[in-house]
Amino acid sequence: MDNLNSNIDEKYDLTDPYEIARYIKEAKKSTPVKAYVDGALNGIDLKDLEVYGNNNFWILFGESDTVASIIESNKDKIKKYTIENDRRNSAIPLLDLKKVNARIEPGAVIRDKVKIGNNAVIMMGAVINIGADIGDGTMVDMNAVVGARGKLGKNVHLGAGAVVAGVLEPPSRTPVIIEDNVLIGANAVILEGVHIGEGAVIAAGAVVTKDVESGTVVAGAPAKVIKFVDDKTKDKTKLLDDLRK
Repeated sequence: MDNLNSNIDEKYDLTDPYEIARYIKEAKKSTPVKAYVDGALNGIDLKDLEVYGNNNFWILFGESDTVASIIESNKDKIKKYTIENDRRNSAIPLLDLKKVNARIEPGAVIRDKVKIGNNAVIMMGAVINIGADIGDGTMVDMNAVVGARGKLGKNVHLGAGAVVAGVLEPPSRTPVIIEDNVLIGANAVILEGVHIGEGAVIAAGAVVTKDVESGTVVAGAPAKVIKFVDDKTKDKTKLLDDLRK
């Protein structure tokens, strides 16, 4: 799998939205399914599937059309079956989480070609799209979205329901860049191409349409600077290391 990924990386420039779109267009679309079958499938050619079981109980993994064809052509041998699937004509697989040194909670959706740093935390319902880069110790909270190529630095907190806009459609060559130690409140929206400087604080519900300087606090829609980060702000926005252990 690593060699396949390396070949894809060489063929496409996944920092370019047009190249990502070409990758999606040219990718082989997949509708994987899992079928539970109560039937006598011994001796049947199942070479195109991943198969577990024996006698009259089988679990089949494979493409939808292949599984359906096998079930249809052997229906006289099958008492009952059920089929599960979670995608249709998908172009990009999900990230292999087993190799990620981070805490990733159930229900997060992370597509392939995403980088996740050490001790990051990805909470339930978070969605992270292709080409995104999540720094060490950064938390992507519940139901937050990091769009394609979004870059979050180290020790960032992206609040629940917040959105970092992607740059695929409409295409833009400049992704959202969020530097280290930034706190983004719940339901804030960071629009395409915005650069947020180190240590800035984005208030809950803010809509950020322009670059934000380091060490400033912004709020509103559109967001405007309301003050500089002070000790009181730091106390209210400090992160908890224990959540990243």
